[in-house]
Amino acid sequence: LHSLRLAAAVPDHFLIMTGQEVRTGDVGDVLVYGAGSILERGVSLSGIRERFPDAALVWAHPYRTGRMPPDPSLLLPELDAVEIFSSNHSVRENSRALRDWHRLRFTAIGGTDTHGNGYAGLYPTHFDHPVRTVAELATEIRAGRCRPFLKEIPHSGANSEVTEVTIGTKGADEVRERIIIRTIANPHKWKSADRAFHVMEAIARHGFENGPYRVPIPIDQDHGTMTLIEQGVRGKSLFDMLLSSSRDDGRLYLRMAARWLARLHSSRLRITPAEEFSAREPERLERYLERFTAIGHRHALRAEEIVRAVQREESRRYRNNPDILVQGHGDFHPKNVIIGRDSQENRDTLFVAAIDFESSLRLPPAFDVGCFLAQFRNQFFPHGEILRDISPEEFLDAYREASGELDDDFQRQVDLFRARANMSIAAYLIKLGLGESEDLWRVLVEAEQSLCLL
Repeated sequence: LHSLRLAAAVPDHFLIMTGQEVRTGDVGDVLVYGAGSILERGVSLSGIRERFPDAALVWAHPYRTGRMPPDPSLLLPELDAVEIFSSNHSVRENSRALRDWHRLRFTAIGGTDTHGNGYAGLYPTHFDHPVRTVAELATEIRAGRCRPFLKEIPHSGANSEVTEVTIGTKGADEVRERIIIRTIANPHKWKSADRAFHVMEAIARHGFENGPYRVPIPIDQDHGTMTLIEQGVRGKSLFDMLLSSSRDDGRLYLRMAARWLARLHSSRLRITPAEEFSAREPERLERYLERFTAIGHRHALRAEEIVRAVQREESRRYRNNPDILVQGHGDFHPKNVIIGRDSQENRDTLFVAAIDFESSLRLPPAFDVGCFLAQFRNQFFPHGEILRDISPEEFLDAYREASGELDDDFQRQVDLFRARANMSIAAYLIKLGLGESEDLWRVLVEAEQSLCLL
């Protein structure tokens, strides 16, 4: 150890202890802390325990290469702990290990399998008490006074429980692993969430896994517990970024969001059935109208005129024209767009990601554009300085540039879906008890104005 310390050039207070990894005949690789001699390959767990009763035995990377360790193996009395986070695990495998740890409540540690500087300390272990020797280290592990270093933030909603998990410590740059675990409350919502999971999987495979334009990578799903796990995207919503950024940066972010959408539409993906749009759209428009009629709203007749006009135009344009439909987002707006950086020190690592694909259908491309423009104006209407400094038309211009040639009729289609999105906003305002607000009157008038442009 003395020569190692000299070679590493670390200070005297930097703790270096010995351990070994041995291939056992029971469970494979095991980390051993506190053994007095080198162990032979193929030794049994009971054999190690008999020879070194005070040593700590930790099952190393048991989920590696897709393995699913059975519960009895994770709870073997000869094991003092299980390594649940490891650089030898994929994100999916680390996620499965985390769920098993919470379910079975065995003692766990973070990964110690560091073979390079690039991931040293990536998955640290937190000890309740200071340790100074390998004997103390073994004692603390055997007593269960340790755990992987991670942060779990629970969020509860009406239909799901969401836990944001961040693993490891924050270093000079943000390289920690982050995952989102969603447990759905009922089968109906599970069907929708599971469908969105598979849509994201398909989109990710078509060039949206990394780079400047991406989606959260789906990691795992469990139909039995109605649980989904996806990559956590590090960043802030476009809405929040525009509120806190300079005018020039805000315009850049807005244009990046437009290019993300153009990239999706230009991919011309066909993930979901083409007939879904025509089947679902009348039902959705009727639900918007029912918000007005259910409370006898004084503008119910006006709302009906707008909804019927939208229905007629959609039917005329798209009912018998499924070939123009491409996989869309379905609810594309500033709060569903994330702006982030892979490296906070490097502006070239800027990226944009879209989240929440539960409304994704094969749609006319103008649907997402019109939705974004209507939602942009509505979300930022209380922030007049944003609408003054950053025109939503910049989004449309950037989309056009990234899409190449668009049909001369595209602008009229955008206006149609602007009107449609405003009816969705109006219905939501009524749901919130804001049916008599000036905002509702405004979105109705703006819907009419958009239809007049047709």
